[in-house]
Amino acid sequence: MELITTTKVLAEVCTRLARHPFVTIDTEFLRETTYYPLLCVAQLASADEAVVIDALAPDIDLKPFFELMANEHVLKVFHAARQDIEIVWHRAGIVPHPIFDTQVAAMVLGHGDSISYDQLVQRITGDTLDKSNRFTDWTRRPLAPAQISYAISDVTHLRDVYLSLVADLGRRGRADWMDDEMEILTSPETYRAEPERAWLRLKTRVRKPKELAVLIEVAAWREREAQTRDVPRSRVLKDDTIGDIAVQTPTTAERLAGLRSLPKGFERSKWGEGILDAVKRGLERDPKTLPRLDRQKATANGTATVELLKVLLRMTSESHGVAAKVIATVDDLDRIAGDDEADVPALKGWRRELFGEKALAMKHGRLALAIERSRVVTVDRD
Repeated sequence: MELITTTKVLAEVCTRLARHPFVTIDTEFLRETTYYPLLCVAQLASADEAVVIDALAPDIDLKPFFELMANEHVLKVFHAARQDIEIVWHRAGIVPHPIFDTQVAAMVLGHGDSISYDQLVQRITGDTLDKSNRFTDWTRRPLAPAQISYAISDVTHLRDVYLSLVADLGRRGRADWMDDEMEILTSPETYRAEPERAWLRLKTRVRKPKELAVLIEVAAWREREAQTRDVPRSRVLKDDTIGDIAVQTPTTAERLAGLRSLPKGFERSKWGEGILDAVKRGLERDPKTLPRLDRQKATANGTATVELLKVLLRMTSESHGVAAKVIATVDDLDRIAGDDEADVPALKGWRRELFGEKALAMKHGRLALAIERSRVVTVDRD
């Protein structure tokens, strides 16, 4: 194992790694107190070697590492890649490509929804990972030998996991099933934290156009504040509070003070002024410019349809050995229940062939569910 603390050694290592068809990657970062993740350590492995990069070393420029991430001739293998890719995007403005995510591959091969890395390693290799250093302080220097060993172990085991999964995908003819997910993970749109789109991450439900307009503006204000101050979104304003503001639409400091979800005196701060300005901008928006809320009405029949689709999805998942989550989400089922032409992954490509066509057939009475020998089965009604 090798700990890299200088640009010169990093460049030499990345040159060697670039000669291999794939490298495995993991990162250790801190983001509890910041908006942007602070990269502390990056670990890499090829078939021949494994290294740990001290990203906080004073004499290191990570440019060779980022160039390797952008190298189209080297496949980058991650487990649960999104946060690792987000770090590279933030630091270098690039998205690693091409990539392979072992968590997605595991779902495609029926290892369950969002299986953890240590569970996957244990299932495939039989090894039990030492997790004692997972939550250590990766900003402290010098790095302890146990931390370095832990980091190395992550990427060396990932080699074995990758080789096993890619072979299984080939045997079962499912290699191309991952294409859609990898396309999403390697799209810059996935990582652009645009304030105007911040409201989409909120689970808060709004019903009226003016509430939606205020929600959009206040969420955008919070996003800009969090980015500027480099603090977590919740340090600026909690999600529930944004929902309260959207519904109550306070336009004065007195009305803002009446919200129990805000700390006492908040209305007199500069952030209170910022929120009131955002509320006013929302109320001034033309309703015609607002995005359309694509939600189906929760009728009794609609709810029953979704419940039946859930049963069909579970049957499909079990019979084909594919995680239900990678076939369709609950939102997909809601939209299919309301629209035969819903623009959802479950009605496209291999997912439509596996599940979507049956879902539409059941929705229109051409397919039924029955119990046979204590098992739920499908019955063709044509």
